Amino acid sequence: MATPYKPKNILITGAAGFIASHVTIRIIKNYPDYKIVVLDKLDYCSNLKNLLPVCSSPNFKFVKGDIASPDLVNFLLLTENIDTIMHFAAQTHVDNSFGNSFEFTMNNVYGTHVLLEACKVTGQIRRFIHVSTDEVYGETDADAVVGNHEAAQLLPTNPYSATKAGAEMLVMAYGRSYSLPVITTRGNNVYGPNQFPEKLIPKLILLAMRGKPLPIYGDGSNVRSFLYCDDVAEAFEVILHQGEVGHVYNIGTKRERTVLDVAKDVCKYFNLESEKAIQFVVDRPFNDKRYFLDDAKLKSLGWVERTPWQEGLRKTIEWYVANPDFWGDVSGALVPHPRTSMMPSYGGSEDIKGILSKFTIYNQTNTVVSQTSEDASQMQRDSSFQK
Repeated sequence: MATPYKPKNILITGAAGFIASHVTIRIIKNYPDYKIVVLDKLDYCSNLKNLLPVCSSPNFKFVKGDIASPDLVNFLLLTENIDTIMHFAAQTHVDNSFGNSFEFTMNNVYGTHVLLEACKVTGQIRRFIHVSTDEVYGETDADAVVGNHEAAQLLPTNPYSATKAGAEMLVMAYGRSYSLPVITTRGNNVYGPNQFPEKLIPKLILLAMRGKPLPIYGDGSNVRSFLYCDDVAEAFEVILHQGEVGHVYNIGTKRERTVLDVAKDVCKYFNLESEKAIQFVVDRPFNDKRYFLDDAKLKSLGWVERTPWQEGLRKTIEWYVANPDFWGDVSGALVPHPRTSMMPSYGGSEDIKGILSKFTIYNQTNTVVSQTSEDASQMQRDSSFQK
């Protein structure tokens, strides 16, 4: 086996979001000698509270900013001596992509392009881990026994997955044209604590807690594979250290269940009669019936799924029961077909300055707030930004 890769200074994009926050916390706690710089624009589905467990860690810095800002990205790579990027930042909700597809192109394609170009210009990146999705493969045949392997054709079926496939093409091109050391991941659905409730499982949980009907698209026969967030965080830890440059890794599970079965399991936990609680609603414009991945390649690196479905669901429900107001007013996200315009501003009703105040001082400012390219030049003049 090749010598494990050992990063020094990692930039994690979108780390105030769901999956990336669990990855960030795991790496910060397990590798105190790695410096972690987080870049997040704090969109509606991000929350700084996701990072509170590590906000006082000496190897952590948070930067509020947009990956689509070339000046800011270049500045961070140079001043923080970044050698590794883990790129999670993206718009990810399929429903939103049908009504707001241009924003998905800007975030997922253009934002990725800005990062890649900055890596090319600075010439110091030793690993660029691009986080994609199982949806780029398109629908898996209902009777398929073997899942999509990493060399399978990409056949996205909705604007979200199309932008993620487009971003992958850019990543591949920069790897080949400029020898950028890229690795791509494609993952099944992830669930667990802290997830914004536009996604299926937290939405069902919060609606069940409120005694509301649980909306299911179509007849609920769509099949999905769900991985618990801690297992996914471990997968990224393995890929970071053991992943081979130029390769793609599926992060998946063979354990499938229909959306209707997920809703019924939530009902069981809350002692609800599923026939009365579940409400079938109009399906989205196109709803892939099944995503099925071949995860053998990642398992060959030593990763295994550890959390059984019932255990993961129990942990997730217990967290939402204990933290019912974590996201503030999310009523707009709990409707059957949410749109971006219905979403709360950052963190619901939370006061961002109040949360920022909980982040440890880092030579006058551990947290740098910058959303625009123009701010980068000001940051450059601000000596308090330097270590």
